Formats: sequence, structure tokens, C-alpha cells
Amino acid sequence: MSTIKTVEELRTVYKAPLERAVLKEMVGLDKHARAFLQRSPFVLIGSCAPGGRADVSPKGDQPGFVHALDDRTIAIPDRPGNNRLDTFENILGNPTVGLIFLIPGMNETLRINGTAEISTDPALLARFEHQRKLPISVMIVRTEEVYLHCAKAFLRSGLWDPSTFIERGSFPSFGTILKDQIAAEETAEELDRHLAERYKATLY
Repeated sequence: MSTIKTVEELRTVYKAPLERAVLKEMVGLDKHARAFLQRSPFVLIGSCAPGGRADVSPKGDQPGFVHALDDRTIAIPDRPGNNRLDTFENILGNPTVGLIFLIPGMNETLRINGTAEISTDPALLARFEHQRKLPISVMIVRTEEVYLHCAKAFLRSGLWDPSTFIERGSFPSFGTILKDQIAAEETAEELDRHLAERYKATLY
């Protein structure tokens, strides 16, 4: 056997999960999950189109930008972005989402799986006003699985260890990459400058 095709085959390769890895799963938010959300400035959102195309998109803001509306519901504001709307289009056809919340310097992550919808309710938008600007919409997620994930991936990767950080100049700038990938008429330097200007003008 080289390619695993069934759950039974998979379970012959891996050991059974530890009991605590199964028991830690909750359907809603406890005090620790709420505290994690209050400190997290970053979340990765996994979604899937009805036909099966998967996507993972990042969202970041000030710590605590994701609000717990109650023990089974969280709300994530959507700020200006690239307007591809991959996640939102997926949700309209398949509301299932998987979220991973990070806190800089902390090796554990918070995982939330559930179903999502998109809201433009004025009262809800007002809740997330920042710098006198409202989010474009708010993603509401009804939780089905909530649990803290262990630190092994972060320990192996050394993600928060400054000694692992690359010299930014050792990798092409975003403008250089765009120039190569889309054959833009602007120079790489012009693209980088325009991106920096847009970041300042449209962050919120």
C-alpha cells in the first residue's frame, strides 16, 4: 500500500488519538475560547465551493476584532480587500467553514468549525466601527466544533522565533512578483509604491 484510499487503511498507519484530544472538543465557546478571541488579531478562514474548490483566506485587525455574540456565535468584520470574494462566494453555496485563530508569540491556536452567513445589518456593522469607518459586511459563524490546538506545528517551524525570520530583501517584493506574473506595464518599483499608497488609503 502506497496510496491510502480508505479510513481503515489510514488508521493502520496512525495511532488512535489520545483521549484528551477527543474530549477537548466543544460545540460552543467557553471562557478560555472567549479569552483567546479577545487577544487574537489574526484568523485563517477555510471554505469550500459547492463543486469542491477549496480556499483559505486570512483576515487580520486589532486584537479582539472578532466578537463573540453568544456562546455559539461569533462575528467577523470584513474590511476593504481585493474584492475577489472567494470566501464569501463559497459560503453562499456551501456555508461550512473552518477557522484557525492565532495570537503572536503563542504556540497554541484556537480552531472553530461551523456554518457561516454574511450580514449587512446596520446595527451589526455599527458594532465594528473603526476610525469612523464601518466594515463592508460581517461574517456570522455558528460554532459546531471549538477546541484549542496543541503547539507542535509552531514548535517545529519556529514561527515566532526571531532567529528564523528571513531578511526581507532576500525575497522579491510584491511589486516584483506582480510584474512577473501579470506582465504589468508599470515597473516593479511603481507597483510597490502604488501598493504602499493603497495600504495607507484603504486599510479601513
